[in-house]
Amino acid sequence: MSVDSYEIQQQVIEQIRSSRERMRQELAKVIVGQEEVTQQLLISLFAGGHCLITGAPGLAKTLLVRTIAQLFHLKFNRIQFTPDLMPADITGTEILEETEQGRRMTFVPGPVFANVLLADEINRTPPKTQSAMLEAMQEHQVTAAGVQYKLEEPFFVLATQNPIEMEGTYPLPEAQLDRFMFNVRIDYLPEDDEVTVVQQTTSTKPEPVQSLFSGEDVLRFHEVVRSVPIAEDVVRYAVRLAAASRPGQPGAPDFIDQWVSWGAGLRAAQFLVLGAKAQALLEGNSHVTTEDIRRLAHPALRHRILVGYRAEAEGVTVDHVIDRLLEHLGQG
Repeated sequence: MSVDSYEIQQQVIEQIRSSRERMRQELAKVIVGQEEVTQQLLISLFAGGHCLITGAPGLAKTLLVRTIAQLFHLKFNRIQFTPDLMPADITGTEILEETEQGRRMTFVPGPVFANVLLADEINRTPPKTQSAMLEAMQEHQVTAAGVQYKLEEPFFVLATQNPIEMEGTYPLPEAQLDRFMFNVRIDYLPEDDEVTVVQQTTSTKPEPVQSLFSGEDVLRFHEVVRSVPIAEDVVRYAVRLAAASRPGQPGAPDFIDQWVSWGAGLRAAQFLVLGAKAQALLEGNSHVTTEDIRRLAHPALRHRILVGYRAEAEGVTVDHVIDRLLEHLGQG
């Protein structure tokens, strides 16, 4: 690394560290509680990963995503996924346009052309439309009429699922689930926080959220996150954690063979390491520890582990399996 590159990197690190408290203050203007959820969304943003957000209606999922987009001064679009939504409704379509040179086909970009795309209730649309998101999420581009169109960087998909009303839904295929860095769960707030929310939302409007960064800043954050030092034994811990979730594999504990029908793949370890680097940077640490990996195990693994019939019969959840995995591996 050249001297100039090192100095730029240190400036970006100092920018993040000096802005940590400001970020919390700005988010607190609109979002009450949910510190862990907010932290996980920020980690995915800093690492350049997509997020799946699961929670009951009315828990401010849309508001949280919109507020984070405002904080980073990013273009925000929202798509309400419905059973009749077509792929072109997401990616865009070609229309016949009259010009001075005559008629020609012109591409009209869809709502996917944004920096932050909120895919609301993504499991309410058929697989054909869900698959339209795959190319955008993986390649950051869409293809229409054989022509590829690059999406503006940075690009994040934050998709929500309603875990209650499952009638008329289409479960996301494993290939698409694996594209999400985290599965973030939003739960109900404690009573005191709910009282604060009710008071705030039934009185005067809150102060507007001030933008602290730009899209260019976010792209620089992505580069700096990847440069955060991490020891080989910490990387090995992440790999072992993901591998231990796979039934029938050497080293997998007995309870995995009993409860799990499908385990986490390599991408889980990649996102664990990348997320841990972003977490260390956000918290002002100079390197990654196994504790950083352990803290992100649940959001990184819960959508990559599929429990079997025996686990369901015994009331064993995915989070319980991850707890047992962490206990099995210890502190590393």
